[in-house]
Amino acid sequence: MKDFFDKDQDAMIESIQRNITEDWSSEEKQWEACRSKTTTCAEKYAQESALLACDAYEGVEQDDTLGDEYYFKALPVVQKRLAQGGVRLAAILNRIFSGNGRLQSI
Repeated sequence: MKDFFDKDQDAMIESIQRNITEDWSSEEKQWEACRSKTTTCAEKYAQESALLACDAYEGVEQDDTLGDEYYFKALPVVQKRLAQGGVRLAAILNRIFSGNGRLQSI
């Protein structure tokens, strides 16, 4: 956060919001969608994270110290996962408070 946003959390949030409305806008509806009949599609989200983790830790050995190269490679993924989590939480809350018992399906 120090290198990219000068330790400014608001700047980081604005960056993620800008990415949602610009760079990732075509993906947002897919993030909200859930084909499962469960409340949250947690299994889908966990599978996504597991796949990303496998890629992120490729070549890393136990007791390795992760440096700047790892951080800079992982930051865009972390920001996108935060954005996905926010969009998905909003979809769940909208469903709960709208009285509609179903999540959007694609």
